[in-house]
Amino acid sequence: MTATAMILFWAVAFVFFLVCEVATCSALVSVWFALGALIAMFFAIAKLSFLVQCIVFVASSAILVALTRPLVKKLQGKKVATNYELDEGMTAAVIEDIDNTANKGRVRLSGTDWAARSEDGRPIPAGHAVIVVKVDGSKLIVKE
Repeated sequence: MTATAMILFWAVAFVFFLVCEVATCSALVSVWFALGALIAMFFAIAKLSFLVQCIVFVASSAILVALTRPLVKKLQGKKVATNYELDEGMTAAVIEDIDNTANKGRVRLSGTDWAARSEDGRPIPAGHAVIVVKVDGSKLIVKE
């Protein structure tokens, strides 16, 4: 491989990892590989062997990830529960008989009407209070 080809290889790798970082919106993972490719590209400019360049890429990427990952995790803060996770365990009122075999039933939870199915398949008449077991798309799975 010529020196120009190796420089071009690392430049393409640099751009690829940056595009991956932007596309995935993850917490700064691919950017460290992009920087590793940039560092390896300087070793290609210095005309060191491709094996040395690869070792530099892997080592520098690993060091950057190891040094910055704890900081990134700290900056991200705590995980905030989403609405569906907050609904689990709450009490809802059955406003339309729940019958899994007829594929019908509605409950009211925090002022919002939801389609509902019983967890164990037993019918639940309107007027009963139920507990939300899980959220399955736009349906609540409930139990008495």
